[in-house]
Amino acid sequence: MKNLNLFFILFFSAFLFSCQPQPGWKLVWEDNFDRDGVIDEAVWSKIPRGRSDWDRHMSSYNPLYDVKDGKLILRGMVNPGLQGDTMPFITGGVFTKNKKGFYRGKIEISAKIGDAQGAWPAFWLLPFDNTPWPYGGEIDIMERLNGDDFVHLNIHSYYTNRLRQREPKTNATAPIRNGEFNTYGLELYPDSVVHVVNGQRYLTYPRIATDLDGQFPFDRPFYLLIDMQLGGSWVGEVNPNDLPVEMYIDWVRFYEWK
Repeated sequence: MKNLNLFFILFFSAFLFSCQPQPGWKLVWEDNFDRDGVIDEAVWSKIPRGRSDWDRHMSSYNPLYDVKDGKLILRGMVNPGLQGDTMPFITGGVFTKNKKGFYRGKIEISAKIGDAQGAWPAFWLLPFDNTPWPYGGEIDIMERLNGDDFVHLNIHSYYTNRLRQREPKTNATAPIRNGEFNTYGLELYPDSVVHVVNGQRYLTYPRIATDLDGQFPFDRPFYLLIDMQLGGSWVGEVNPNDLPVEMYIDWVRFYEWK
């Protein structure tokens, strides 16, 4: 009889809990790229060329960028002979630097990525206040190499890169559907960062108690980078016969707790 009473108490408690409003997400911003030929310059800027592996081929060349049929298209291609540009390849990328920050919420990106040897597309975050790397942290929402059917999820900071600490876990991989749109998400909390791919969590990086510096610099606003990269020490050599390669962005959304 006692066991039966306990069963009813637990069942009734579970029923009451299920009837309570559960916390959720509220959509507060989105870009659906629904104006053909127009990138919203109030939010996005073209990424300039730099000296790192990831940005050494960046270019403002217009054919690298397109907005068509509700999609942002970013390309990587063989340099067609641009005057004054000696790089063998050029790539397109956009970011929200100095324009839009993301803080304590969830970012989602729906994208379809083309295959090419040497292609290294990425969605990632850097600190909005431009704190130098790695002190302000870097969060790689997604990095994909060549034509892999999985993506890399990574966390970088002073704690992980300079002090070389590997606990908590700083990286993971997640499967994707090649040739289709996949949804890449990142949840930003005061005490953790959570990577989500196609609705499933694959990596949670928490704030921990430690005497070491720079373990969790992630409770701050970040700006978003979306770029088609080519070549580098990680992805390897580029096969020009695989180019041009394209990445289609269907939408970008940001949610806050409801």
